[in-house]
Amino acid sequence: MGRSSLLVGTSDGTRLVGQRWTADEPARAALVLVHGMGEHSLRYDRLGKALAAAGIDVLAVDQRGHGRTAAMAGQPLGTLGKPGWDGLVADLALVVRSTRGERPEIPIVVLGHSMGSWVVQQYLLDHSDDVVAAVLSGTAALDEVAAAVDPSKDVDLTAFNAPFAPARTDYDWLSRDEKEVDDYVAEPLCGFGLDSDGAAGLVAAAPRLTDPSSIRSGLPLYVIAGSDDPVNAGMAWLTPLLERYRTAGLDVTAKVYDGGRHEMFNETNRDEVVADLTTWLDSQLA
Repeated sequence: MGRSSLLVGTSDGTRLVGQRWTADEPARAALVLVHGMGEHSLRYDRLGKALAAAGIDVLAVDQRGHGRTAAMAGQPLGTLGKPGWDGLVADLALVVRSTRGERPEIPIVVLGHSMGSWVVQQYLLDHSDDVVAAVLSGTAALDEVAAAVDPSKDVDLTAFNAPFAPARTDYDWLSRDEKEVDDYVAEPLCGFGLDSDGAAGLVAAAPRLTDPSSIRSGLPLYVIAGSDDPVNAGMAWLTPLLERYRTAGLDVTAKVYDGGRHEMFNETNRDEVVADLTTWLDSQLA
């Protein structure tokens, strides 16, 4: 089991920088992971290692305007560039196609966290036949979230901290684990939102995501949520999403962790969260 670098070229010349975690034995599946806003893919090293140990190769790139991809392109953090929001979705499709081209014999799963979950939601509208299952973490109905976003302004992630005031840091909303929060605060490639163009693209994407009827019926979908995640507003913004997917015929399993905040893979009960995810993946890949 090991981690190696990954570089994916795109049609506009942007190079997506990332890594893969490879199982010791021939993998039984590949999982393409899409990180959230204001972070980068190396924050998922612990999850990548755990899934690789379970026989699943994990691939993840830093999205446009994020992490090493932004640094290589000379982009300010939070700036998606000319392709905008739809470019993030096209990049996911490219990574999945590249993975299938390399390993056509194994099934592919997509996992998106937070902003990455909305990238996955949009991706599934047109590409659900290319994956065997999908996982959403720290997610909600985008139209509910977008209603609280001013598309003329940059996204301010610290606004999600309001329910936890008075707070120790501006990012207590991420996890109950203080070390995880402190690591995030200290990380120079974390803690930013999208610029106004990116915010406008996110808001513009929301209406289409309200109709998942184009997703193939029966697609297994696993939704991971913390009950105290402000992104789902006390489940008020998550429940409509689950109802839409179930109405569209998807096979939805929702796992809600009491007291959990936004980053369940970095929460105090993260071992339980990863074990539950692995069990669900086992059931889909059997």
